[in-house]
Amino acid sequence: MAGMLIPDPKYPELRRRRFRPIPVRMLVPNVITLLAICAGLTAIRLSIEGRMELAVAAIVFAAVLDGVDGRVARMIKGQSKFGAELDSLADFVNFGVAPGLMLYFWQLQELNNGGWIAAMVFAIAGGLRLARFNASIDDPNKPAFAANYFTGVPAPAGAILAMLPFYLAFLGVPKPPAMLTAAYTLLIAFLMVSRLPVFSGKTVKMRVPPEMVLPVFVSVVFFVALLIGYPWHILSIGSVLYLVSLPWGWKSYRDHERNAALAAQQATTAEATPSSPGTFSPTPSETEDERPARLN
Repeated sequence: MAGMLIPDPKYPELRRRRFRPIPVRMLVPNVITLLAICAGLTAIRLSIEGRMELAVAAIVFAAVLDGVDGRVARMIKGQSKFGAELDSLADFVNFGVAPGLMLYFWQLQELNNGGWIAAMVFAIAGGLRLARFNASIDDPNKPAFAANYFTGVPAPAGAILAMLPFYLAFLGVPKPPAMLTAAYTLLIAFLMVSRLPVFSGKTVKMRVPPEMVLPVFVSVVFFVALLIGYPWHILSIGSVLYLVSLPWGWKSYRDHERNAALAAQQATTAEATPSSPGTFSPTPSETEDERPARLN
């Protein structure tokens, strides 16, 4: 009949295919990422209320969750495109927007528009850093050794570094001038969007000998206890050591780059060299013809 919709007999089958259940292993890392977003948003609220210590602790907790979700996804084989995109959005909120707003509510608002610009530049730098990371994941021109380096300071590390004025203030150090805090915030933002090679350690496979398992466990527990008991001391020392180690990462990357260029040059030279160059040796007949008569 004209004007009537004829139901597609394959519709139930298509519907079952389209709305099939998602495996639990793919939900677990996404739930961890959502918890990290909750921590970042809570940090913004706590900073507005002036509870800066709890706000900083929430960002550190979000950084821990950010390091856990990817490893959990690889461990249980729950990687997904959706999870990767969600992780990037979480990093932008937790390590770009939240630290910038926290710095603004804490001190940068003393500079009025200048402080807001510094906080906004930091947040935008975090977003640009994440966008560049996502765009360069499948770069076919990237050398093999580059997999062990970040391009620029990663967003979680940038957030931890940007909050160094908080750690020092919690330790009783006098609050620095607002202009100095703004300059430091812009410096960290520049390090995030820069092309500076930063050692990541992703491809380093550390195997613990059986006899060292217990000492390693004790060391990890001891470090966690120190972090809980003296959080601002550990975070301050760790931030300073990280900043000091940046030139070492750059030098290591340049050494790898130089060695790769030298190896490529040697391979090109070997290909350009004839496989059997040979040396000219005169035949016996030519030699006898050119010899003086007294030697014949």
